[in-house]
Amino acid sequence: MSKRAVLEVIALDAEDAVAAQAGGADRLELVTDMAADGLTPSVETFAAIRGAVDISLRVMLRLADGFAAGDVSELVARARALRAAGADEFVLGFLDDHGGPDLAAVERLVGELDGCRWTFHRAIDRAADRDALRKQLADLPGLDTYLTAGSADGVDAGVDVLVAEAARSAAGEPGYEQQILVGGGLRLEHVAGLRGAGISAFHIGGAARPSGWAGPVSSQSVRLWRDTLDS
Repeated sequence: MSKRAVLEVIALDAEDAVAAQAGGADRLELVTDMAADGLTPSVETFAAIRGAVDISLRVMLRLADGFAAGDVSELVARARALRAAGADEFVLGFLDDHGGPDLAAVERLVGELDGCRWTFHRAIDRAADRDALRKQLADLPGLDTYLTAGSADGVDAGVDVLVAEAARSAAGEPGYEQQILVGGGLRLEHVAGLRGAGISAFHIGGAARPSGWAGPVSSQSVRLWRDTLDS
């Protein structure tokens, strides 16, 4: 079997984080306000989670629902405050009005991150041209992951795209060096085919919460994913 798969779980608070780590998560994505699809958490929430677990934490940099950057100065200030509190991995992604990457916003924020590793999130699934976006972002410092379902409509619709992009990554194609982290309507039954295609990173949110977003992460649910990825 190929190398151990990465399992990333969305955490809203320290309780979530502890349960996710206990279930076998390798990394957490920290967000608030899932009604808006995940926004930047407070420094206090980050600090509480950082104090509760010892796995990697990727912190969302996003001020409002949608894929526009909004107030970039505010994003920079949030990033600076989170870095001062010890955050060293991030998640971001902004599109312009034409569906291309908002390079001005992304580059300004990445400059503030000063080499920290980061994920370009599912904005790629809304991009006018996925391949062009990857090539435009390819040389940005710290970019090591794309969180993607392969389609704005989720993994069911995006499997073929994911498999094709994994093949381009395996071939060493420029712009495809980053890890593909599959998330967005991901279900356990998708795992075997995606693993077979060489994909080795998986992201879950609602799948870790049997009682929905109003309830906490279940360590048992995370463990089921961990065992499936490892089997």
